Amino acid sequence: MTQASALSSEKEAIERTIKTYINGGISGRSDEMKPAFHDGATIYGYIGPDLFGGPIQGLYDWNDSNGPAADLKPEIASIDIEGSIATVRLELDNWTGHKFTDMFTLLKTDGEWKIISKVFYLHPEGE
Repeated sequence: MTQASALSSEKEAIERTIKTYINGGISGRSDEMKPAFHDGATIYGYIGPDLFGGPIQGLYDWNDSNGPAADLKPEIASIDIEGSIATVRLELDNWTGHKFTDMFTLLKTDGEWKIISKVFYLHPEGE
């Protein structure tokens, strides 16, 4: 396998991980997004002036109570890979009426790419 094809294969695997997260948002079911995350993953960002942060369970609880984001429009804006680590920027439009920019760090562990941390920006209404 050439270096370019190996990188392409890793990128596809990372995209699958991110799509698992996205699919859980669309369905409104955290059990569908959990496989994308490492058990020790964290989340941080602001909702208005309030910091939302801590263990990834906070995202799961929010997602389950928020319900399906059936009209979500996701776009993977960038993927950067170096060995066993990666970063992903994800643009999400219309997550139940909200627009988010997510930044993820991922780690390849036990042969699988897992999200280790998520930071997010909630865009102001109308932006």
